[in-house]
Amino acid sequence: MPDFPIIDSHVHLYDVEQLRYSWMSGVPQLAHTTRMDEFDEARGPVDVERLVFVEVDVDPGLHLDEARFVAGLAEKDTRIGAIVAHAPVHKGKSVEADLVALKAIAGVKGVRRLIQQEPDPTIMLSHDFIEGIRLLARFDLSFDVCIKHYQLAYAIELIKRCPDVSFILDHIGKPDIRNGMIEPWKSQMRELARLPNVVCKISGVVTEADHRSWTRDQLHPFIEHTISVFGFDRTMFGSDWTVATLALNYPTWVEILDERLAGSSDQEKQNFWRNTAIKSYRLTSD
Repeated sequence: MPDFPIIDSHVHLYDVEQLRYSWMSGVPQLAHTTRMDEFDEARGPVDVERLVFVEVDVDPGLHLDEARFVAGLAEKDTRIGAIVAHAPVHKGKSVEADLVALKAIAGVKGVRRLIQQEPDPTIMLSHDFIEGIRLLARFDLSFDVCIKHYQLAYAIELIKRCPDVSFILDHIGKPDIRNGMIEPWKSQMRELARLPNVVCKISGVVTEADHRSWTRDQLHPFIEHTISVFGFDRTMFGSDWTVATLALNYPTWVEILDERLAGSSDQEKQNFWRNTAIKSYRLTSD
């Protein structure tokens, strides 16, 4: 385990009594309230100093309620250092009202609008989507890009068209680890890393393999390539808790990455486990 406190850049907290998450009906393992007490139990011996909450695909119309719910949790536990809220950027310039409301909620540092389930990835290049994304720069909000590997080409073009916006790629672009399909993901990740306004979370990797029969050897080429093209100053740790529990527990994921970083310098380790997240989400001290 790391011998210093880490920052977790991707945590999901939710209350199924207060808010509605229709997608959870298909994933009963996750369909229960998880707050900081449950997180602390799950992390075990891992010392997590701060974390970033990432929206949980709450039902339409409830995204402001979700952000306020998490802001309330953060008032009681200052380890919740930033909130990535849902914002309907596909609405184009009319999303401005949502962004104004989100900026009024303490801790909101970025937004996400899930793309991974879109049947037509060209939605990212529609006029309204791009207009909505470009507005984020005015509000000093980053955008978390959550896509599947076959949508990467469109995400690259989106990021090119919005040079003033800071992008954070979730889950290393969700490559097809289950089937060992490393290309064209590998080449596209190299192209993406050439863009200066994007960083990458090494999170949610194991859930792209077979949840029951994955091996560490399957994961290594994808983790290695991500670090090699982005570097330690543009990659960050994320647990993707609770979703990652479908495939492994929290300490095991930390252990896998800690083993990979065994030969890295102290500065590289600090960047990966802490500094990239602090910079990307503008985290402040307690």
